[in-house]
Amino acid sequence: MAAAVCWAGLASPVAARASAVAVFCLALWLGESVRPWVPTVLLLAVIPTLLGPLDPGLGWRPVLRWLAEPVLALFLGGFAMGVAAGRAGLDQLVGQLAVRWAGGSVLRLLFLTGGATAVLSMWMSNVAAAAMMFAVVRPILVRWPADAPVRRGLLMAVAMGANFGGIATPIGTGPNGLAIAALEERHPISFLHWMSFALPLAVLMTMAALAAVAWRFRVGGTLAGHRDGSVSPSGRGRALIALFGVTIALWLTESLHGSAAWKVALGSTAVLLAGGFLRPADWLRIDWSTLLLVAGGIVLGRLLEQAGVVTLLAAVALPDSLPAGLRLAALCGASALLSSLMSNTATAALLIPLAVTLSPSPAAPVLVALAASMGVPFAISTPPNAMAFGEGGLRTKDLLVPGLVLMLGGVALVAFTGPRVLDWLGVP
Repeated sequence: MAAAVCWAGLASPVAARASAVAVFCLALWLGESVRPWVPTVLLLAVIPTLLGPLDPGLGWRPVLRWLAEPVLALFLGGFAMGVAAGRAGLDQLVGQLAVRWAGGSVLRLLFLTGGATAVLSMWMSNVAAAAMMFAVVRPILVRWPADAPVRRGLLMAVAMGANFGGIATPIGTGPNGLAIAALEERHPISFLHWMSFALPLAVLMTMAALAAVAWRFRVGGTLAGHRDGSVSPSGRGRALIALFGVTIALWLTESLHGSAAWKVALGSTAVLLAGGFLRPADWLRIDWSTLLLVAGGIVLGRLLEQAGVVTLLAAVALPDSLPAGLRLAALCGASALLSSLMSNTATAALLIPLAVTLSPSPAAPVLVALAASMGVPFAISTPPNAMAFGEGGLRTKDLLVPGLVLMLGGVALVAFTGPRVLDWLGVP
């Protein structure tokens, strides 16, 4: 990218160096040759060292201030809640309830399992949600041979629920946080505001995915030997559920009490620690890698904006002569396609600044973020997909066929109906 920029003679040395750094870090994220947090640390070290002398806005202090993003505190609170839920056994409780409510129906079990995974994915990372649900359904999966359609369908249900559930909340997946951070000064989006348009989309995509899985694998019949009865959390689990309920209620009523969602998240985390729901050792179980990945996406986006690379890319890739609707559709399509091959957070970090530059509408970065969650057709597209394949029995085409249909349908839905829906909900 840097060579192309300099060859065109349209950029300063700052833009050339910034584009080189961005390409290198994106290559690390795409190649997955290092841990996801490594490019973030590299960005924080390299930007002030190589670019700071050329541009004071890229020195140590400005770059470190980029990390003071409220959305990072919001994600930290969500991850802390996820760890506390796992420690109290609430994840197992959700899975056990899904199995019991299925009442012996395999089809109902598929929908409940996928739905429960989606609910978990709304409040924690999709990796944690998928891992929890695979642990719950694994004793059921052994009833069938590895290549049995029903077994493959249940694996797919967990993966799809984890992939699409995160759309619903600001803390559900990295691209959501990047979009909110990009709009913080132009058009702030509250927790409830995000859920007003993202939750229906998450429900629609999850149900469409589960219906596609049920149809493809002809899931049906009964589950012999299922257990009836009820399951209930422990006393400590009930206290934790109450705390989660209060936290979510405060998030959803942010406009009434005036406390920002990130402050509520930090307060909830403090209560978890003070109340003994989290121990010091539990901090090691928090998904720091994903948190640093989100931070890296924010830093990369700010770098590309500050250095002027985004403006150049916008002029070259999507000229003004292209109708605005087609430019937005192209951005959404690129977001989904790149997310199917690399980290969706890295994809959003690259494209959301471009969307902000190309369109004055606050809806553009939101739609690009939502489209990033549609890239699901390959085993490497998302960690839940890879985990499902790791259980054994799934074939490439099992995910490819429904995944492509869901990706194309999801992108079309987001790109062509999203602007009108967001405008109606106050995101012009």
